[in-house]
Amino acid sequence: MNVFGVDIGGSGIKGAPVDLERGNLAQERHKVLTPQPSTPDAVAGGVAEVVSHFGWSGPVGITFPGVVTSGVTRTAANVDKGWVDVDASKLLGDRLGGLPVTILNDADAAGIAEMTFGAGRGREGTVMLLTFGTGIGSAVFIDGRLVPNTELGHLELHGHDAEKHASTKVKDDEGLSWHHWAHRVQKYLEHVEMLFSPELFIIGGGVSRKAAKFVPLIKGIRAEIVPAELQNNAGIVGAAMAAAGG
Repeated sequence: MNVFGVDIGGSGIKGAPVDLERGNLAQERHKVLTPQPSTPDAVAGGVAEVVSHFGWSGPVGITFPGVVTSGVTRTAANVDKGWVDVDASKLLGDRLGGLPVTILNDADAAGIAEMTFGAGRGREGTVMLLTFGTGIGSAVFIDGRLVPNTELGHLELHGHDAEKHASTKVKDDEGLSWHHWAHRVQKYLEHVEMLFSPELFIIGGGVSRKAAKFVPLIKGIRAEIVPAELQNNAGIVGAAMAAAGG
């Protein structure tokens, strides 16, 4: 069974049909740049472009980089502030010609995929997936059950949102070495571990492909730290799972 997943990010919008039995993409994903400014109408156009690329007609799961409750986007950290309190399910469903649409937080989607098909498979206790990209997203699971919309990238660290200190965008913008950036990630993980005492940290986002460059540099964390197995496709897979009711 294939269902379509779309992952809206601060820099790109990517999507593909997903094979829900195997937990991977059924076709090579299609990506467009996130429009700037990333207004609801402009981003909806990007989502429609990705979906129409495949001639898709059927349920569509869509991730959003912010808090989502009952299809309404409540926050907008790395996209245009016009998204706050938008009925995104209606907006995107209308733009997709009335296709059934399910919207959820982007890190929650990635976490759902990793807990089912990836690094969190079969893990009990407290598991946290953290996605590092334009910002820092989080998904928290207690004995396999999601605590939605945790948004722990906005915890205060050194007087600022943690994601303003330790995201991969900051690494790129400031030209940080892997060693320097790993130290910042370590400080963030120390803070999160102090609050939640997880058994496992799963590191997601595009940087998970390069985990060998920085994960071994992170010291002093009690929890196990592993890269996301689905890497940067986890959001697409989780979105499709959500659209299928999984």
